[in-house]
Amino acid sequence: MKKVLVILSIVCLAFTIFSANGAEMVHPGMSHSKTDFKQLKKHVKSEDEPWKSAWRQLLDSKYASLNYQGKSRSHIARGPYNKPDIGGNDFMDDGCAAYTMMLRWIVEKDDAYAEKAIDIINAWSYKLDSVTMGDNKLLIGMGGTQYLNAAEILKHVYKKWGKDDVAAFEKMLLEVWYPVIEDFQPTYNGNWDAAIGRTMMCIGIFTDRVDIFEKAYRHLLEGDSNGAIDNYFYPNGQCQESGRDMTHVQMGLGFLTQACEIAYNQGFDLYSAYDNRLAAGVEYTAKYMLGEDVPYEQYVNYRGKKVFGPEISPKGRGKFSPVYELPYRHYHDRMGMDMPYTKRAIEKSRMEGASRIFMSWATLMNAGNFTDKLAD
Repeated sequence: MKKVLVILSIVCLAFTIFSANGAEMVHPGMSHSKTDFKQLKKHVKSEDEPWKSAWRQLLDSKYASLNYQGKSRSHIARGPYNKPDIGGNDFMDDGCAAYTMMLRWIVEKDDAYAEKAIDIINAWSYKLDSVTMGDNKLLIGMGGTQYLNAAEILKHVYKKWGKDDVAAFEKMLLEVWYPVIEDFQPTYNGNWDAAIGRTMMCIGIFTDRVDIFEKAYRHLLEGDSNGAIDNYFYPNGQCQESGRDMTHVQMGLGFLTQACEIAYNQGFDLYSAYDNRLAAGVEYTAKYMLGEDVPYEQYVNYRGKKVFGPEISPKGRGKFSPVYELPYRHYHDRMGMDMPYTKRAIEKSRMEGASRIFMSWATLMNAGNFTDKLAD
């Protein structure tokens, strides 16, 4: 009954907000707001840390160079565990590059970087016609969000992207990407639908399709899926994949956190769903990753099936993915919650830099306000 009331209250809030703003999406409003871009410029220009070091890391990256060469193609495919990889890594690399170019443009206002991002995105928009094989949904879910964030900046901040090119990108989204992911992959491990959900939200935002955004939002909130927030975590924070390995657990955490931030920038609070269940999951995982004991019992998924083993998995323990800056920013900085293990995890994950599958440059864009310094 409590779950039903929580769902109804959040969904009703969503309807209220959509009704109030005439069912229009907020732009720019994916992973970043206008305020985020102002803060980025401020911190970089002031040479504040850790933004100074994070910016230097970006500038030194191959993804920030005008010499970067995109590798668009008409067909890409990804098999299980990326075997085979037919252009999949190229697709994700190019998304990272386009997004990186736009962050560089935000700070430096050199149009060459925006035009480079346009070249990368246009090449895919006019060429890609199919995404196939068993992991095609995951490929779009992992790689699509950075393209969409770059495109959102181009369309609503740079504003010099040609109308025909914007239309070509939208056509690719709605005719190539969306048909692949529209039915999600609910019975697979939860990181799949978490990845798919964040990209689907962004497709809805970019195309001003409230129905697509709402479909993804509802799925992550209340869907019959291993990737829905209530199904991916027990109340104590144990994750559906905690018995599998920490790499995939952190993927689930990262994708869900990014989805929550996208929803937040549209005015919807997925972060607080089920008594801040995501925060519990991040703290639980960070605590275990840092070498401490956590409670564990074999996970029973939303279909009533036991998954993985009777003990938490040590695989990947201590190998920190770039997924801790953003939840700390929200739960600690915005909401004033104590997130001690997440804070300590950032000591291990910083700098959270370039990534094919997560949103890149998380330290640069989301560094938290620490009341005392991180360990040297």
